[in-house]
Amino acid sequence: MIDVQHLTKRYGQHMALDGVSFSVNAGEVVGFLGPNGAGKSTTMRILTTFMAATSGTARVGGDCVFEQPDRVRERIGYMPENNPLPLDLRVADYLGFRAELKRLAKRETVGRVSEVMEQCGIADVAKRFIGQLSRGYRQRVGMADALLAKPELIVLDEPTSGLDPNQVRSVRRLIRELAGEHTVLISSHILSEIEMTCDRVIILHEGRLLASGALNDLMAKANATVTAEVQAPLPEVQQWAAELALGQAEIAGQPDGYVRCQFAGAIDGSARERIFAAANERGWTLRELSRKAPSLEDLFVSLTQEKEEPQ
Repeated sequence: MIDVQHLTKRYGQHMALDGVSFSVNAGEVVGFLGPNGAGKSTTMRILTTFMAATSGTARVGGDCVFEQPDRVRERIGYMPENNPLPLDLRVADYLGFRAELKRLAKRETVGRVSEVMEQCGIADVAKRFIGQLSRGYRQRVGMADALLAKPELIVLDEPTSGLDPNQVRSVRRLIRELAGEHTVLISSHILSEIEMTCDRVIILHEGRLLASGALNDLMAKANATVTAEVQAPLPEVQQWAAELALGQAEIAGQPDGYVRCQFAGAIDGSARERIFAAANERGWTLRELSRKAPSLEDLFVSLTQEKEEPQ
């Protein structure tokens, strides 16, 4: 559905995108991640035909973004983060207007508008002015707009921004329902949402592709964390942790005399056994010894911090 090859974008001397290549298969739900300034917004604007690239190619459904922009726009439903909605229109009237712009047949417009309002949970505010709605409802109006023309590709920029927990669950469920029938590309800073919603992730950093692949495969390469709490003097624990050499250790004294140690990168299956044996050898009381599987946030931080470390 999406094929990007060697995509480059310059703003004067600033390189916003530097030879980025990736692909997204039809029916996938893909998370598009990166720190601020990584090039996510630039890439999304190029894919949605709002911006030209300096070099490289980008295709959506086989159509070139640069040479066949009208055909690409017919394939895409786009919801930007800061949705520029007209505050003086009623919800149903706005969606009807958008359906006309998207060239939906008049005979199917009313039914389709009703359908997407029901899908996005805004049927109860159909006759209200958009300016009277909360930010959460406005986000859902934007989602309904993106779905109107039954696009092959749906691009969502921060779709859960400003939503309460119940609304977030509703949007998450809707996105999962779209999988298969639609391809969905989601840009979000809420990594837990990406982790619960997406099959694959693409991570950019400083305009370059940092990682791309199935979420499970990438997570398998991420570092787990082992946590231990021992009752011992802080200086001795610091020396003990250094001798264990289980990766980067964060050590903090607790008010009750225990010391909490978190070993990031402790992916060795014998890590907990080594910690237990070393603490037992010193006669220390071990109150906690646990291993936490890596999260998407752990993967994201480890990859981006690694790139930011001085050479």
